[in-house]
Amino acid sequence: MLEPGATIGILGGGQLGRMLALAAARLGLKCHIYAPAGDNPAFDVAARHTVGAYDDEAALAAFAREVEVVTYEFENVPARAAAVLGSLRPVYPDARALETTQDRLVEKDFVRALGIETAPYVAVDDAGSLARAVAALGRPSILKTRRFGYDGKGQATIRGGADLGGVFRALGSQPCILEGLVPFRREVSVVAARGADGAFAAWDVCENEHEQHILARTVAPARLSEATAAAAIEIAHRLADALAYVGVIAVEMFLVEERGAERLVVNELAPRVHNSGHWTMDGAATSQFEQHIRAVAGWPLGSTRRIGRCEMTNLIGEQAAQWREIAADPGARLHLYGKAEIRAGRKMGHVNRVELE
Repeated sequence: MLEPGATIGILGGGQLGRMLALAAARLGLKCHIYAPAGDNPAFDVAARHTVGAYDDEAALAAFAREVEVVTYEFENVPARAAAVLGSLRPVYPDARALETTQDRLVEKDFVRALGIETAPYVAVDDAGSLARAVAALGRPSILKTRRFGYDGKGQATIRGGADLGGVFRALGSQPCILEGLVPFRREVSVVAARGADGAFAAWDVCENEHEQHILARTVAPARLSEATAAAAIEIAHRLADALAYVGVIAVEMFLVEERGAERLVVNELAPRVHNSGHWTMDGAATSQFEQHIRAVAGWPLGSTRRIGRCEMTNLIGEQAAQWREIAADPGARLHLYGKAEIRAGRKMGHVNRVELE
């Protein structure tokens, strides 16, 4: 267990690293951010930072020697970087969680092996196998790169008449996975945490709305039955235990309604704090950022009690320019990420609103 004054290393200098560092500071813990050169808003609030490439093994080793434990704000940490760090300090979540969630095919196989439902899927390695996969799953279906996809990047919808070879080339002719469409009623997610001692805590299931493949709005609690909500949390618990996971994890799911009955289909896992958990910063007894810090520091997990009906709205691109109006709204809690440049499709901040119960 880390004592106050200890230093946690964080890979990644974006908004998630920034909010982790802020949460750690409140607990008397310091953060040292490691990230390549660029717009790194986490640097502004951390005790220390290092500018370095993820393949600079000497810089990574020097960074590791200055911290007690390492975590990360994004899941695409190069495997070699994780290995270098893991040889010197504990890394949470560990290499197995990274390896499982970095590759969509490996992730789907892992979830299915636990008897948990996913969308139908087929591995695609070339244009020929794409044609066979489309014949098996039908159209429309979704082609996704196996690695490095987020916020709609690295994917394309296969519709009738699509040039399959052209679609495959547009995604870089790299290993992909084709997924069949799931006729879902709504998208939901479970954000939860697991400690090294196996302790588990989940926030209420939340409901997500996307626009142009980017999360636009999250509401907690989600509209689903108590039994289905409990089943969703149990799925997250099983997945976290199977990975011997340490830290906050998000499990995105589709809620399917058939003949009045509800069932859940797992879409993706995120081995980190997650956009759909931002509502916890103002709407729960413990935020997801504090909880992650607690978990990787070996502290007891905090309460996940929701204090009211919560709504989180992302500020994408120019929406952040409305900060004056939002700041004047007494019911709004504004969180800006300190990014230097507003760009279309870029997450610049979010707004939480809580109706106390």
